[in-house]
Amino acid sequence: MTTLLNNYFRLFDASRTDERAMQDLLSLFTPDAEIVLNGTSRTGFDGFMKAFYEYNSDVKHMWDQWKLQPDGSYQTNWAVCGQAADGTVYAKTGIDIARVNEAGKIVYLENVQADKDAFSKYNG
Repeated sequence: MTTLLNNYFRLFDASRTDERAMQDLLSLFTPDAEIVLNGTSRTGFDGFMKAFYEYNSDVKHMWDQWKLQPDGSYQTNWAVCGQAADGTVYAKTGIDIARVNEAGKIVYLENVQADKDAFSKYNG
């Protein structure tokens, strides 16, 4: 499972300029995957990705090893640097919590950022 979750970050970063990477990224998730951004839940990862690249022109993730948790989920610390669509640059840190089904698809992904307002523009 950790290979799948590592691929999530690798494909996320590549998906901005590589349509195949975007398709491969989306294929890691079930269509009804629950995506939680700073406590706000939505269904489906593709909508988040479309919104993400409306607001961001480039991004690069670094992450720790994914660790299996007692509840069966996986968790990792991450850091990201990026450039917003307006040209400003940023760096953020946080954790991701993921749950994967028996078929090897991500059914739940929670992103908890150190900056609690980081995803306010996507929560509308």
